[in-house]
Amino acid sequence: MNNHEIDFKLYGDDMQFVEVELDPQETVIAEAGALMMMEDGISMETVFGDASNNGGGFMGKLMGAGKRLITGESLFITTFTNEGIGKKHVSFASPYPGKIIPLDLSQYNGKIICQKDAFLAAAKGVEIGVEFQRKLGTGFFGGEGFIMQKLEGDGMAFVHAGGTIIQKKLQVGETLRVDTGCLVAMTADVDYNIEMVKGVKTALFGGEGLFFATLRGPGTVWIQSLPFSRLASRVFAAAPQVPGNKSVDEGGIGGIFNIFSDK
Repeated sequence: MNNHEIDFKLYGDDMQFVEVELDPQETVIAEAGALMMMEDGISMETVFGDASNNGGGFMGKLMGAGKRLITGESLFITTFTNEGIGKKHVSFASPYPGKIIPLDLSQYNGKIICQKDAFLAAAKGVEIGVEFQRKLGTGFFGGEGFIMQKLEGDGMAFVHAGGTIIQKKLQVGETLRVDTGCLVAMTADVDYNIEMVKGVKTALFGGEGLFFATLRGPGTVWIQSLPFSRLASRVFAAAPQVPGNKSVDEGGIGGIFNIFSDK
């Protein structure tokens, strides 16, 4: 085994968090901002890259950091190590309403491919890399981008997703078409491509966009009912636009127009 063997427990229903139990000197890694709480005796350290290249020197760490930067994540990741005596607990929470999916990578041939913002935490030793899609159509027309994350190793990893999660096992040749944003994760043996919605009326008036993801078995896929991008767009559309209130739009492009309108 290359990864630390960690125990865990999930709490909650629609606003979940995961509690990880660490034996002495065991370590778990997590995205910045994922920490909810931790017991005394656990030390935190921010490391360059994904903490899986300890033996690779600076170049190994640089490669790990570069992979995270490509997928839109921070160059750094946080490690939590039990430096005390006896078992200690540390908890990580989802950044928005949904579910946390525990994945034992040893049960999925050591590799899971997931959306680039889905990773939450993992046992130390899990490598967080980049998965480039093989087909050109995926790169140009995938709603979530042509770059996805891959989690490799033989330990536990935790990913989060929005709304309700369903796990589907596809048989050989079985096909499933989903909205590109609703795909959370899949095993490496699933054939993944982006296809155009046929029919002009569907494309223009269906409200589901021009493209969808086509998944072909064999393999396992995880689907979310509420992608964060869909939730954010609805919240933004429903937010009141108050004239003259700089706090409404200062964080985005709208703030530029507010600046000129006040002159």
